[in-house]
Amino acid sequence: MPRKRLIWQIYPPFLVIILIALVTLTWLFSRTLDDFYREEKRSGLVAQGQLVVNQARDALMSGNISALESMSVALGKQSGTRLTVILPDGRVVGDSEEAPAKMDNHARRPEIREALRGHPGAATRYSKTLQQEMMYVALPVRSNGQIIGCVRTALPIARINKALETVLFHVINSGILIALIAALISLWVSRRISRPLVEMKRGAERFAGGELDRRLPVYKGEEMGGLAEAMNQMASQLNDRLQTVVSQRNEQEAVLASMVEGVLAVDHQEGILRINRAAATLLGTNLELAVGRSLQEVVRKPELQRFITESLQSPTSIEADMTLLYQGEERFLQTHGTPLRGSDGQTIGALIVIHDVTRLRRLENLRRDFVANVSHELRTPITAIKGAVETLLAGANENPEDSQRFLEIANRQSDRLNSIIEDLLSLSRLERDAESDEVGRTHERLLPILESALQSCSSIAKSREVDVNLFCSEEIVANVNSALLEQAVINLVDNAIKYSESRNFVTVESWQEGEQVMIKVQDRGQGISKEHLPRLFERFYRVDAARSRALGGTGLGLAIVKHIVQAHDGEVTVHSTPGEGSVFTICLPVS
Repeated sequence: MPRKRLIWQIYPPFLVIILIALVTLTWLFSRTLDDFYREEKRSGLVAQGQLVVNQARDALMSGNISALESMSVALGKQSGTRLTVILPDGRVVGDSEEAPAKMDNHARRPEIREALRGHPGAATRYSKTLQQEMMYVALPVRSNGQIIGCVRTALPIARINKALETVLFHVINSGILIALIAALISLWVSRRISRPLVEMKRGAERFAGGELDRRLPVYKGEEMGGLAEAMNQMASQLNDRLQTVVSQRNEQEAVLASMVEGVLAVDHQEGILRINRAAATLLGTNLELAVGRSLQEVVRKPELQRFITESLQSPTSIEADMTLLYQGEERFLQTHGTPLRGSDGQTIGALIVIHDVTRLRRLENLRRDFVANVSHELRTPITAIKGAVETLLAGANENPEDSQRFLEIANRQSDRLNSIIEDLLSLSRLERDAESDEVGRTHERLLPILESALQSCSSIAKSREVDVNLFCSEEIVANVNSALLEQAVINLVDNAIKYSESRNFVTVESWQEGEQVMIKVQDRGQGISKEHLPRLFERFYRVDAARSRALGGTGLGLAIVKHIVQAHDGEVTVHSTPGEGSVFTICLPVS
């Protein structure tokens, strides 16, 4: 049901009260006026009748009936009333309007009967003689204490009603005018009362809409002015508290958004109360749509769901490690659940903190693999050297041919061991220099660097009958460390030559794309399977360990390339198709 405005709740009752009062007063006034006017006319008729009584007594006592008839006509014309003289038996002997002989006996008229009893009589009724409503007053005529007749005076009611209607018409017109004036005054008063409340309503709506800096006008009236001041004070306090709440909420949101740990708050019904961006990313859900939804809708990980359920049921903090699949990749998570308590200390849910320890686990795995690979790589040459020395000590040195063969084995494995150690030291230096930003770089032309690298690989290319082609413009310049970049290119070209078939060719190409310089090394060898590509730049990782060792590789060449490129703030990528060859691309910033 629509609500009415205050003015239409105040104004109509005011108007109704005024109209009722005016109608009541008009009705009472008209009734009082009617009674007063009729009583005045009745009194006038009595006074006129008293004047006629004395003259009628003399005529009745003398028996001069004809004189009564002429007297009635004369006095009736003078007074403007109807005069009638009646004998005690009801016979009319004089009338100002009609011949007495034609008139009925009036003994049964109520006013006549009352007068013949000795009291003034009055009546209002229809006159058959005059064919109109009349007011009658009859007075007894006494002589020596005896009633010898009565005198009746009469006036037409129409004359009285006409006079009353004229007065009533003026009264009604005055009442209507007063009602209109009162209605306008009531409307003005109603608007004067309702306008401050309407303004306060609008102000309250502005406050509800967040416009707490605007204030209401303070009215002169004590009640309205006090209410306006109270609402303004309320708005000021609300604004201060709202600013505090918003500031605290923004701080909390900033803290939660800046956390690398995922934070998830749930209630007892497993509905999500809060979630930060890190948790939404880990769970693969939308941050804005997650709040308010149930846990089962958002978290599709059964292991994590069980942990959250256990956290809700546990009175103390609990921890767990779990592995989840995220975008086709394993994620190692460390979760911590603790009861979530309200301001009154009651438990309202649980707070789940999720740490993504995938990188740490991978680093631990890399460390273990590195230690195992280093041990394995070092054990092979050491075992070969130790075996050759033991064989020589056992007497093989007495045979010049055996002695020479085992000495060559020891020398070759020593060189291999030295290469491994040198590569490890190179990696260590690269990591140290990159962390301390001590890799000196200058603007150099790339063509001389690439030509020098290819010159270093010319002997192995010639021995394996592999052609190496270079395509590079002399104008290409980059901010590089020429020695380190040359080493990286040598490692890539050396690998390309080693893994290419005889009578094949390797292409080295460089060009500039915007603010980046690209160096591509492409071979037409056997290629690399897709599953090996993600780990290709790890230390000691080999696609074909036996062939790599046979070709004299240490397993650190590509790792060195990766660290050199990273020291130049660049990146290296690989694309390979088995049976078609591989393409290694170095991307370096120009400046």
